[in-house]
Amino acid sequence: MGKGFGELAYLRGVITYTLSPYEQKLLPNLSKSFGNVFRRISENIPVMAPPFITAYIVYDQVEKYHDQLTRKNPADFENDV
Repeated sequence: MGKGFGELAYLRGVITYTLSPYEQKLLPNLSKSFGNVFRRISENIPVMAPPFITAYIVYDQVEKYHDQLTRKNPADFENDV
């Protein structure tokens, strides 16, 4: 009754090829992939580093200011017994 998932539409003129998981190579280009990862990271560092550095500087300054505001003033407690 009805068709299963993946057989819902018939497209004319479309040819698909598949390989069995047993026929595929597990790690076909492992040596190329490490170089590719390094290349992609090195290309994106100039784009991504400035916002992260700016965010860290802002976070650090806000934390220092918060610590300064939460300190007690010693002059308020000079007359305590």
